Amino acid sequence: MHIHKQKLMAVTKYIPPPKAAPPGAYITATNRVQEENSLVILIKKDLEKLFQNCRMLAVVQNNASNAEDMRLLKHRLYKHGIYVRFFPNKVVQSFLSDSIYCNMAPLFIGPTAVVVSKEPKVKEMLMTLKSSPQMTLLGACIDNTLLSVQGVVHYSKLPSVAVVQGEFVSGLVMLTSNTASMLQRNPTHLSALLQQYIKQQSPESVVEKAT
Repeated sequence: MHIHKQKLMAVTKYIPPPKAAPPGAYITATNRVQEENSLVILIKKDLEKLFQNCRMLAVVQNNASNAEDMRLLKHRLYKHGIYVRFFPNKVVQSFLSDSIYCNMAPLFIGPTAVVVSKEPKVKEMLMTLKSSPQMTLLGACIDNTLLSVQGVVHYSKLPSVAVVQGEFVSGLVMLTSNTASMLQRNPTHLSALLQQYIKQQSPESVVEKAT
């Protein structure tokens, strides 16, 4: 047989398809989707509660942190009322795509964790993360505002609400005292001018001027 004919026959040789698996050997796609959907719905409800109840949600990247380092980090954050949560990135991205926080979706790539707290304790979080170089801050949502890493640092330098309220009250007290002193001084000064004018217009004053 000619070499070209052999090649042609080898290329056109019939190869039967692989035998299908017997029925029931694998879980059907429908059952798998239903199980996944149930778990996804549960995780999404947990995420929804976090975004409703927590004013600070920060996304950090886990750079090969071992179990002991993670345990220490959780303990240090727990002292300040801050918690570390883990969620599948695909589920988080699916949840964010249908919410007002959709711009946070690009942060959830690779091994990530969510640092949450009911109050925005940014200073405490940054100081704790400095002691854990394996955890890198990617961004945060504080009081429904998406902030970059630099924005989080700037936010941590802002004075607390108690300090701002104290400065505001002291400013109001100072303005009130200045206003009261001005109101008291002006009538006194006006009264002195009027008394001097009356003296100048009295007959005795006119006689003294004539002499």
